[in-house]
Amino acid sequence: MAELTAKPLSPGQVWGLKALIKPVAALNVWLYRISGGKIMGTLGGGRVCLVTMTGRKSGKQRVIPLMYCVRGDDVILVASRGGTPTSPAWYHNLMANPEVEIEVGRDKRRYRVRQADDAEKAELWPVVTGTYKGFDLYQNRTERNIPVLICSPVGG
Repeated sequence: MAELTAKPLSPGQVWGLKALIKPVAALNVWLYRISGGKIMGTLGGGRVCLVTMTGRKSGKQRVIPLMYCVRGDDVILVASRGGTPTSPAWYHNLMANPEVEIEVGRDKRRYRVRQADDAEKAELWPVVTGTYKGFDLYQNRTERNIPVLICSPVGG
């Protein structure tokens, strides 16, 4: 299989990506919820969930649509931000406040988030790139080590 390569994003491309994320995410959440995930429940072949988290600075509840995959009972998230030089704000929120609610379709469950260590990331990377090949492109686009997050169910 050919390796995906990409040039780093220019400052203008990073700015454009940042400007689009909030309004597109808000529309995604609205459409996802009114349709039970039938609309905006996939992106580029990958599945999308809604993650409700607490903002690390504001303390406010935030809902973010994110691509995910599943390993056993765990939900796996990738903090790629399209391969930009910095991790997304939601990643920092999850590291500060790891208790979240994940919505898949109309099903909502509580999870606790932790970052995969290097060995776990190496094991999970083929799983996440099998779900969405763009993650390889994003990792090749940036010098940062894109975090992979493991969300494990809380309670019963």
